[in-house]
Amino acid sequence: MNALLWSWSLTGLFLLSILANGEMSNDETELFNNFSGTNVFQKQDDGAAVLMVGLTLVQTAAAEGAVCLDGSVPGYHLYRGYGSGANNWIIQLQGGAWCDSIEDCQNRKRSRVGSSTLMETPIEFKGILSNKAAENPDFYNWNKAVVRYCDGASFSGDSENKTAQLQFRGKRIFLAVMEDLMAKGMCHAKQALLSGCSSGGLASILRCDDFSSLFPPTTKVKCMSDAGFFLDAVDISGARSLRRMYSGVVNTQGLQNMLPSTCTNHLDPTSCFFPQNIIIQVKTPLFILNSAFDSWQIENSIAPPSADPSGSWHNCSSSFTCNASQMQFMEGFRMSMLDALKTFSMSNKNGMFIISRWAHCLAQRKDTWFPGNSQPGEDKGIAVVVGDWYFERAKKVKFTD
Repeated sequence: MNALLWSWSLTGLFLLSILANGEMSNDETELFNNFSGTNVFQKQDDGAAVLMVGLTLVQTAAAEGAVCLDGSVPGYHLYRGYGSGANNWIIQLQGGAWCDSIEDCQNRKRSRVGSSTLMETPIEFKGILSNKAAENPDFYNWNKAVVRYCDGASFSGDSENKTAQLQFRGKRIFLAVMEDLMAKGMCHAKQALLSGCSSGGLASILRCDDFSSLFPPTTKVKCMSDAGFFLDAVDISGARSLRRMYSGVVNTQGLQNMLPSTCTNHLDPTSCFFPQNIIIQVKTPLFILNSAFDSWQIENSIAPPSADPSGSWHNCSSSFTCNASQMQFMEGFRMSMLDALKTFSMSNKNGMFIISRWAHCLAQRKDTWFPGNSQPGEDKGIAVVVGDWYFERAKKVKFTD
């Protein structure tokens, strides 16, 4: 009810502005178009207004075979930019892990990350998706689209399993949604940023050059991976839990010929699903935003239950309450991440911010993105650092805290 009241009251203010002035400014026109419909509104959350954006389904995608695991059409949430941001675009690829077996993918297709028929709507736009200048100074008035994740392989597959009734069409989904957005004005973009969180962060690396190829050379195009730098790391038992999972993803969805050939021509396909082995080949400027103590990786790659049957790592992996020896292991993981980024960081076009919070996904959260929420050791807030890199306000933007 509060959301509707907010939307109605905002629309009313615009109508009063028209009556008083006889016309609306360009900024007012765009804002009115955004809020007068039912697809975009604001809700009250702890006294603050939060942008809510509804789901748009790409009905034409079915004819192109660009469908979710269950065969339903893909979707996205679009907020229109205005004013100086009217021709600038942020595309956010949603995350949500992967499915690494037929059984796992069959279970997944009966969820919101496998079927558009089960996707929740509307969703909150916070952090880099916020429309408030105070919270998101560089991108608040840009066009923003969140592409829903429903293929289970970071927008990379292009195959099917007819017996299991599974569609592995992640790359087709990406291209079909981009085609739809280009028709809605993204083709006129002056500036564009492809971003993604978690498995969507991995996708933003894998699809970065594909995204850049959509635009003319006059468009500034860059990419950012948020919490998508998954390491091929040894877990506490000496095994490689994430490599085992990735091998399942690659083999289940037949990604062998879908991964960058610049990697697969000298490494096995599973290795080429790890960002550390492909970021050097990305031609488009790329920013890596990650925690060196990424909470998802600690829980699922470093100390997963399969590697910790006694549960001695539970407190460390679930809440970062670690003893001295566990912290030493964690510090080794941090150093491995920094080592894997050394060559990447030498390129002036690239940027990175490696923080030391126990966190996963940073750009879509108000508490981590907002410039006023930097922690000791973080000289600048994440929003400022990313803005400095994108707009080239600093020659080199490579920070570790």
